[in-house]
Amino acid sequence: MQAAQRGGYTQLSQLGIMIGQGRYLLNLREAGEIVSAGAMTRVPLTKDWYIGLSNIRGNLTSVVDLPRFQGHDATKLEAACRIVAFAPGLAFNSGLLVSQVLGLRNVAEMEELPPEAAEHGSKPWLAKKYRDRDGNVWSELSLAMLVQDQDFLQIGI
Repeated sequence: MQAAQRGGYTQLSQLGIMIGQGRYLLNLREAGEIVSAGAMTRVPLTKDWYIGLSNIRGNLTSVVDLPRFQGHDATKLEAACRIVAFAPGLAFNSGLLVSQVLGLRNVAEMEELPPEAAEHGSKPWLAKKYRDRDGNVWSELSLAMLVQDQDFLQIGI
C-alpha cells in the first residue's frame, strides 16, 4: 500500500505494447483508454505519420504512427491493432496506433541496459531500455516527453 501511495507501483508496472516490431513500456499514468483501431478519417495536408482522426467515445482523437514519425515503415493496420490514447492529465487529445497490447510488465524483473544501448540521441521520450528474461528489449516511452517534442507537434506539411 505504501509503495502505491509513493507511486512506486506505477513506476514498476508499466503497460507493454508492440508498435511495428518494437516493444515499448508506457507509464500507466500517461496511458489513457485503449480501443480497437476502427475507422480513421485522414486529414489533408498532414505528414504521413499523422494517420488522422478517430472517434473515441464521442471525442475526436488524433492518431499517430510512431514508427513512421521516427522515419521507419508504417505500422500495418491489422485486427490486433489498438489505439492507446494519451492520459487526460497530459492535456493532449491524441493516441498512438499500436500493433498489439502486451499487458503489464514489471521493470523490476528486467535488466536495465546501459545508456549507450539506448541509442536514442535526441529523443528524450525514449530514455531507457530494458531486457526481459526472454531476451526481448523494451524501450521506455514517455508520452509526457513526446508531447513536448516540437517535431511531434508539427503535423502539417
